[in-house]
Amino acid sequence: MSTVRHAAIDRHDAGFTILEVLIALAIVAASIVAIGTVMATNVRGVRKLEDRVALMQTAQAVLVTAIPPRKDLAEGRLSGELRNYRWQVDIGPVGGDFAAENAKILWIPKLLKVRVRSPSGAMVELATVRLIRKAPGQ
Repeated sequence: MSTVRHAAIDRHDAGFTILEVLIALAIVAASIVAIGTVMATNVRGVRKLEDRVALMQTAQAVLVTAIPPRKDLAEGRLSGELRNYRWQVDIGPVGGDFAAENAKILWIPKLLKVRVRSPSGAMVELATVRLIRKAPGQ
């Protein structure tokens, strides 16, 4: 009688079964989808942050460039556009009565509200106080 020796690859316990390969592929695919989802969320977050930074930089530029010097500052509304961002500055009283009896007040505080709206519709509002020289005879 001759004995037939089977090669190692012909044995029933050699290598992976098709089921094991499919399970491994499913795990790899699920991992790739999870990583892709995390990356997409990260990209959206970075984009929002960049938009917010651009909005705040534009608001700061409006504070520096659009507000007239103290001698020309008067109550009212200014508006315009800078880098496709619409802005508006409202100048008004701070609130409260700053008149003191028999006092020589040379400066009056005024409230400046700066609103900037991005092309996407996001908006920021900043408020600051500026002192303006009181007109003679007031």
